Amino acid sequence: MRKHINFFRMLIVASIALLITGCALSPGGDIDYDAPEPPDLTRLVDIMPITPELIWSQEEQERKVHPVTEELRQEITQYEYTVGVGDVLSIVVYDHPELTIPTGGERSAVEAGNIVRADGTIFYPFVGRVQVEGKTTEEIRVLLTRQLANFLTEPQIDVFIAAYNSKRFHVTGAVETPGSVSVTNVPLTILDAINEVGGPTQNAFWHEMLLFRNGTEEELSLFSLLSEGDQRQNRLLRDGDLLHIPFADNQGVAMLGQVRTPGNLPMNRERLSLTDALSRAGGINEQTAEPSGIFVLRRNEPGAEKIATVYQLDVSNAIAFVMASNFQLEPKDVVYVTTAPIARWNRVISLLLPTLTLPGDISGGNDGLNDLL
Repeated sequence: MRKHINFFRMLIVASIALLITGCALSPGGDIDYDAPEPPDLTRLVDIMPITPELIWSQEEQERKVHPVTEELRQEITQYEYTVGVGDVLSIVVYDHPELTIPTGGERSAVEAGNIVRADGTIFYPFVGRVQVEGKTTEEIRVLLTRQLANFLTEPQIDVFIAAYNSKRFHVTGAVETPGSVSVTNVPLTILDAINEVGGPTQNAFWHEMLLFRNGTEEELSLFSLLSEGDQRQNRLLRDGDLLHIPFADNQGVAMLGQVRTPGNLPMNRERLSLTDALSRAGGINEQTAEPSGIFVLRRNEPGAEKIATVYQLDVSNAIAFVMASNFQLEPKDVVYVTTAPIARWNRVISLLLPTLTLPGDISGGNDGLNDLL
């Protein structure tokens, strides 16, 4: 029991440093093993064994294929574009070519159209200035028909938008052609927008996607949307929205301790199980690793009572590897495989906290660490 308590103290100190700073261990300098014990910080984390019940609970919560939500469906069905400043309107009055500016082969509809001025109006013959900003093309058509009826007998009018210049949203980050996308009379969702900008790049981070709207930030999953068909991640985009796809740099899983090739495992457009991660790190060093000491450190959501959750796997029984293959890791998880003596490792961790640095890659993140153990 005392052995486990000492280990948990070590693990908590390491987890808080890693999860707050986003760093991994980089040993250096002389180790003073006579330094006092680090404080007991167990109250700041939850410690959970990886059990079949935990795996079942995780599988139930995993994102599956979900159809378009009713909310999004209604937004798309009820969507109507409203005219804004800078838009160009093309107005056709049938049987009255003198009121319809001819386009012919010399002038395009954009060049011949009516530009919405800064005050939200256009000028039209007989009618004069007409307030059109904030109206749909159908509302403008009805308004012009009513006003032209004072001069024409049963005027037949059609109004459409020749150029959409007033409303835009922006797509930034790891996409092929980041930039602005015009909002038009065709509703565009996140899925549509990603296609509009050429899709994500090779180094895009699929497990996070940020939507900024009216001063608020919403975190979504591009992986769930594109790879798993989870339409709960989809949104109808609006004027002024900013959709950001992060790059995958430093978004992987840190592999520390008694694995053969410690470092950082990239986690891009795939999911990694605990078994996948251990395998890609060369497997566990069976001669030095503690069978009950495989831990996954995971930061909790902001506002949670505890700062992190520590999941523990005991592989002294081979059945545990079945659970590991179904335990899904998340970006920025820290997988840590311990070794004996526990108390000495606790001392090393506590003394190295002030000099933590990011791991380079999967091949060189733990040089000299075995000498300390």
